[in-house]
Amino acid sequence: MVGSLSISYRVIGEVTDRGVLEYGNAVITMDEALAAWSGTLENVFPTVTGKGAAGDGAGVEEKLYSTEAVYVCDHKIGRPTVFIPVFPGTNCEYDSARAFERAGAKVVTKVFKNLSAEDIRQSVEEYRKAIAKAQIVMFPGGFSAGDEPEGSAKFFATVFRNAVMKEEIEALLNERDGLMLGICNGFQALIKLGLVPEGRIVDQKADSPTLAMNTIGRHVSKMVYTKVVSNKSPWLAGAELGGVYCNPASHGEGRFVAGGQWLHRLFANGQVATQYVDHQGNITMDEYWNPNGSYMAIEGITSPDGRILGKMAHSERRGESVALNIYGEQDMKIFESGVKYFEL
Repeated sequence: MVGSLSISYRVIGEVTDRGVLEYGNAVITMDEALAAWSGTLENVFPTVTGKGAAGDGAGVEEKLYSTEAVYVCDHKIGRPTVFIPVFPGTNCEYDSARAFERAGAKVVTKVFKNLSAEDIRQSVEEYRKAIAKAQIVMFPGGFSAGDEPEGSAKFFATVFRNAVMKEEIEALLNERDGLMLGICNGFQALIKLGLVPEGRIVDQKADSPTLAMNTIGRHVSKMVYTKVVSNKSPWLAGAELGGVYCNPASHGEGRFVAGGQWLHRLFANGQVATQYVDHQGNITMDEYWNPNGSYMAIEGITSPDGRILGKMAHSERRGESVALNIYGEQDMKIFESGVKYFEL
């Protein structure tokens, strides 16, 4: 009885601690149920390559890089301005702007118009002026120009190779102690420009680190766990060294690829910022946890001095109603750290 109402019901089951589904004589383990649920369309939409560990996993181990020599800004300002360029196909500018605004920054976004030659000239000039007034430039995620021609972020990178834009980026970094951030498609743009790992706009060489197609050959969309393995970057000042953070990943070309010499250099210099880990915090090449097959499980890298950060997982996609059913810490304090870098 509930109050004066009578409720008719029939018991159809009960929850136990055995971890199985039972009905009559039938018993199905949770592993069997999960395999049936997740494996039905595996031949159509593969989640693993079937070739074991992906990428170059030789010698994968946890090595935390700790230093007190973190770059300090000599051009302090009360409230930094962030410029976020928006290209046709970009789709993360709103989340990125909100993340920086929550952190206390002023945000300027401008759409790059490309319907005519005059539109392009006008957009280049508007971008030049916006960069000149900014302390931070962020390349947001998405699929700029539909990942054409021939791969992600190439149109994005081509625009910023313009001599005028390149000059303003150099002034931002070399004269005003500025910061740059690129997430997902923005990371792809940073790496194609050479800003990571080189720290300046340079042509890619045959052996330059790059981001390639995911090992499963298609887009990946899932939550990933990453570990902060370096404290060299001002962007990571609010993160815990060795801490694990969970954020969504959504990309088709997120596989970090580099030769042995580059990998050694990046780790030795503390430029490997974050790596993919499993649910226990172990760095791994298992495709379930490292969904794109990145070499050495690398998820994010920085410039040599740490002021430019590129990463694949969407740290900006968080909020009061986002990922409520996901366990673990989700906020790396990237945006707050970027703003604090300029505090008086």
